[in-house]
Amino acid sequence: MPRKIFQIVVYIFAAIGFFLVVGYFAVRFGLTNVPGIIDDQQQSFLDSGKNQTANVVGSQNQNGSAAGEYYWQTTPEWQVIKTAVQKDAGTIDRAATTAGVPARLIVAQLMVEQLRFFTDDRESFKKFFEPLKILGSETQFSWGVMGMKEATAIEVEQNLQNPASPFYLGTEYAHLLDFQTGNPQEERFARMTDQHDHYFSYLYAGLYLHEVETQWKSAGFDISTRPEIISTLYNIGFANSKPNANPQSGGAAITIGTQTMSFGTLAAQFYNSNELLNEFPK
Repeated sequence: MPRKIFQIVVYIFAAIGFFLVVGYFAVRFGLTNVPGIIDDQQQSFLDSGKNQTANVVGSQNQNGSAAGEYYWQTTPEWQVIKTAVQKDAGTIDRAATTAGVPARLIVAQLMVEQLRFFTDDRESFKKFFEPLKILGSETQFSWGVMGMKEATAIEVEQNLQNPASPFYLGTEYAHLLDFQTGNPQEERFARMTDQHDHYFSYLYAGLYLHEVETQWKSAGFDISTRPEIISTLYNIGFANSKPNANPQSGGAAITIGTQTMSFGTLAAQFYNSNELLNEFPK
């Protein structure tokens, strides 16, 4: 009997190991990427970077309701996010000041990531996040409350250290993400998935936003007043950030209830709305 139990335990751990390895390679080779508007938008940015023009990627249901509200403002998910973000206002402001971007711009990305997280897992939202009024923090394919992938976080770090990079922010930012231990991988994970302190999640996001703004401004295109473009770039990644004269809003297709729109459009809707204006002015 003990031998059989031992064998069962070995098989269980072997199965767990197998699924972890499969998950790692799925992320590594992009097999977990969500298809939709983002695929078309990536090509638009790639093409526009070559030709200085961009194809328009349409988004559905972008208008507010008859009462002047967007649909997402009427959802229980948004009410939870709003309450949780207000609790985190001081931390977001501190990260935004350090990263050199408006706090409202960070919140625009946070809002979309959290709406997507909550609507994708309605059961967990109802049982856990709604009663506690807290943000969802991812720990698998994407990390933390901002949903940033490890590879993207590493690029953010590298851009701070590389003066030759078009995303380089200058010497005053170079050491913001220096590690304090000899294990950067473990420390990075701990930073970005800390469920009690979201500072580093916000800081990485803020630095990403500042880095792509810097790239575009250096190329002669100031997008600092275009939250829909900056948010699209946050969603589609550094590799698809191609400065051009006519960028278009897009990104992953986000479905809230019966409405679907792009990541960039949804983020811009929040940014331009009157939500949380006292905490995060435009």
